[in-house]
Amino acid sequence: MLSTTARPLIEATVPVLLANGEAITRHFYGRMFGAHPELKNLFNLGNQATGDQAQALAGAVYAFAAHMDKPAVIGPVLDRIAHKHVSLGITPAQYTIVGRHLLAAIGEVLGDAITADIAAAWDEVYWLMATELVAREARLYQERDWQAGQDWPQLEVVARDMASADTVAITLKSADGTPLPSFVPGQYLSVAIPVPEAGLTQVRQYSLSDAPGDDTWRITVKRVTAGDATPAGVVSNRLHDAIRVGDTLRAGPPAGDFQLRDGDHPVVLISAGVGVTPMVSMLRHLALTRPARPVVFAHATQDISRYSHQHEVETSLAHLDEGRYHLWLEAPAAHDTHALPGRMDLSRIEALPADGDFYLCGPLPFMQAQRRWLLGAGIPRERIHYEVFGPDLFGELQ
Repeated sequence: MLSTTARPLIEATVPVLLANGEAITRHFYGRMFGAHPELKNLFNLGNQATGDQAQALAGAVYAFAAHMDKPAVIGPVLDRIAHKHVSLGITPAQYTIVGRHLLAAIGEVLGDAITADIAAAWDEVYWLMATELVAREARLYQERDWQAGQDWPQLEVVARDMASADTVAITLKSADGTPLPSFVPGQYLSVAIPVPEAGLTQVRQYSLSDAPGDDTWRITVKRVTAGDATPAGVVSNRLHDAIRVGDTLRAGPPAGDFQLRDGDHPVVLISAGVGVTPMVSMLRHLALTRPARPVVFAHATQDISRYSHQHEVETSLAHLDEGRYHLWLEAPAAHDTHALPGRMDLSRIEALPADGDFYLCGPLPFMQAQRRWLLGAGIPRERIHYEVFGPDLFGELQ
């Protein structure tokens, strides 16, 4: 609980820090990396280059300050951040490093505007947030029989298959024969790849794209080409171009709060593009273990050549007692008679189950649009689950 002396100072200065948030966190990253260059291995170089990482850190701390007294709002977001930190192997000691440099950066950027009392209030906010995250992360590490900061195991690539024209499925097995931890359908895996030209190791998260139960993990990776404001995928493209069967990769523990819920409620899987990958895991798991559970599968992609794991999706749906299938293609071919043209329109699906659990994964604008439609159709907010990759884990879909 925030102290009574700190609260008015925080409320008064949140707008100032928000207005200067990106400048503060850019200064913070330069300061911290100068003192601890080894921490560059934990941060996405692409997000650093675009400024997304800086904006996300500012948003996380300031949003926590604004919502810390609202557990229903803050709890799910803290869970999402904790899962991301566990996937990266974040340790409690690293919170001390981040806190020291972040609070110093606030003072150095804002100067005399930050009095000793204001600095102490923000130090209090940071440590309330950090303490809550450390506790959540400790529980997650314990559940996985994993130690914060431990060396990641080497995994051998035992299969490599093109899942579509622009995605590759990579199947991994423990290099020393030890069993791999299980996971919940929908979760993701962190993979570390050396980037020699930068002198760093870079870590990225990829959804697990097969059902749990086998002694393997599978990820499906899209090739990422450079755009107007985004760089090419440093790690993703290496996984496409350089990784072959017999190679080894280091990986962290499965993580992520985007998980298939137990129960008898209908399941509605809504995806676009490579967002289909966690849905494949859920769908295959349901076909193997709960074939009587009603499932609606809705997917949108550019054209059939970019439909990752199409055969597996359709085979799994065929093994469900009540599986309904809806496909949208922006550029359908003449033989794609089973697909609807254009972008996804959920109003074309008859009788969506009001008591269902709805799962969204795909580009952020896609998820925002589908979530708005579902809320407008009367689906309760708590029944809509979504996966967001990237730095803005505090961002709420609007």
